[in-house]
Amino acid sequence: MEPILTGEEMRRLEAHAIEELGISDLVLMERAALAVADEIEKYVSPSGFVLFICGTGNNAGDGFAAARILSERGITSKILQIGNPLKMSDACRIQRNICEKLRISISETFQPDTDVPDDCCVIVDALFGIGLSRKIEGVYADVIAWINRQSAKKIAIDLPSGVSCDTGQILGTAVNVDVTVTFAARKRGHLLFPGAACCKTVVCRQIGIPLSPFLAQNVEEMGNAAFTCASGDLPGLLPARKAHGNKGSCGKVLLIAGSEGMSGAACLAARAAYKSGCGLVRVFTPECNRIPVQISSQEAIVTTYSDTLQAEEKLKDALSWADVCGIGPGLGTSQTARWILQYVLKNYRGPLVLDADALNLLAADPELFALACRRSEYPAILTPHLGEMSRLTGRSIRSISENLIGSCCSFAAQHQVICVQKDARTVVSDGTQIFLNTTGNDGMSTGGSGDVLTGILLGLLAQRPAPFEGAVAAVTLHGLAGDAAAAAHSRYSMTAGDIAEHIGTVLLSADRDL
Repeated sequence: MEPILTGEEMRRLEAHAIEELGISDLVLMERAALAVADEIEKYVSPSGFVLFICGTGNNAGDGFAAARILSERGITSKILQIGNPLKMSDACRIQRNICEKLRISISETFQPDTDVPDDCCVIVDALFGIGLSRKIEGVYADVIAWINRQSAKKIAIDLPSGVSCDTGQILGTAVNVDVTVTFAARKRGHLLFPGAACCKTVVCRQIGIPLSPFLAQNVEEMGNAAFTCASGDLPGLLPARKAHGNKGSCGKVLLIAGSEGMSGAACLAARAAYKSGCGLVRVFTPECNRIPVQISSQEAIVTTYSDTLQAEEKLKDALSWADVCGIGPGLGTSQTARWILQYVLKNYRGPLVLDADALNLLAADPELFALACRRSEYPAILTPHLGEMSRLTGRSIRSISENLIGSCCSFAAQHQVICVQKDARTVVSDGTQIFLNTTGNDGMSTGGSGDVLTGILLGLLAQRPAPFEGAVAAVTLHGLAGDAAAAAHSRYSMTAGDIAEHIGTVLLSADRDL
C-alpha cells in the first residue's frame, strides 16, 4: 500500500526531516535535483539543450540545482526565471548564485511570441510545485500557455504548475507535461483528475526523507494519510481461504435486486459475487425476473415475490439466512421497493451494501436515510456515483468533483457510514481512513459496471473481512478486472459482463502470489 500525501502533509514531513532529524534543506534540494537531472538526461539529444522555467521558491531552487548538475555532465542548460528575483527563497537564491558563478545562461526576459529553437529538447517546469493555492493569472498564465505550445519534451518538478496539490483541480491554467518527477511520495494532485492528465507519467524518487515512521507517529495530529493499492497488494487484501471450508463457511450473499424489465443488474451482481469467492448467492427479485436470473446465474438461489404480503414472509427468511445483504441494483423506486428497503433497514443487522435505486430512495426520504446511518454493529456501505452523491447531499456534482476526497470523507464521518464514492478515481472512506483507487480504466464507463462492483463487494464481505478493508479490496479487484477486460477486448468494446468474467483472471494471478 502506498501513502498519498496532501501538500500540508509533505510540508510537515520536510520540516520534520530538517528541524527534528537535522537533514539540511540544501542536502534535500541537492538529492531532489539529482533525481530530476537523471530523469531529464533520458530525453536529451546529443546536440540539444534543456530549458528550465524557474519561479522564485524552493521548486525553482530544485530547477537551478538540476541545471547545474546537467551542465557538469556536459549537457547545456539555459534558465528563464519568472517573477521578482528579490522575492526568492533563501535556498533558491543560493542555487541561482552558484549557477551565475558557473556562467550558466540565466534570463529574466520572457518573449511570448518567440518559440524555443529546434535544438531545445526538454523544457522543465520549475515554477510553483506543490505550494500553489491561488489561481494563475498574468505573466504566469502567459508563460504556461507558451510552454504548452512548444513541441519539446516537458518535465515538471514535483507537480505541474497550476495543478492543485490536494484536489487535482486546475487553478486557472496548468502546464501539460510528459513526465512529473516528485519526491518521497506521490501527492493527491498526481492522481486526481483533471490534474492527473497534466502529470502523465509520475516518477517518485526517494531523497532521504523517512516517510513511514513520521506518518505513524503523527497520525493523531494529522489523521490517516490517504493510500492507494496496486495489483501486487491484492493478495494481502483478499480474505483467507480455508482448506476445509465449504459453501456455507465461504459466506452467503443475499442480493435484493431487479424489477420488471430490469433483470440485468441482478444477473451481473450475482455473477460477480460468485466470481469473487463466496459460497452461496440468493437473489431476491420479482417473479418476472425468475427465468432471466436462473438462466444467467445457474448457481444462484432465486427467491421471488409477486406482492408485498408474500414478499414480507420470504424476505424475513432470506435475511435470517444471509451473512451479508446488498440491495438496490435495478430495484426501482416504487412503493414496493421502498417498503422492501425500509424492512431491510429496520430488521437486518449484518453487513449491508446500499447501491443504485436504494440510494435514490434514501435521497428522497429522510426517514429511510436516517435508518441507514449510524448502524450499531456494522456501518452501512453506500456506493454512490457522483449523481447519486449529489442527490444524497444536496450539493452539485461540480462541487463534489472539485473535492472528491473531502466530500467522501466528510459524508462518511457525518453519517457514520462507509462511502464508496465512484468516479474515474473512486474514493473509499469511513470518515477517518481514506483509500484512493488507481486501478481501472475509462472502458469501465459502461452500463452495469457498478452492479459488478456491488457483486464483488458482497462476495468478499461474505468471506468476513472488516467492512472498510472489504470495500478497499472490492474496489481494487473491480479496477484490475476492468484492466484485464480492456486488455482482452479493448476499452471501446468491453462490457460489464466482461469485467465480471475477468474477476477470475485477476484472482488467478493473485492466488499464485499467496
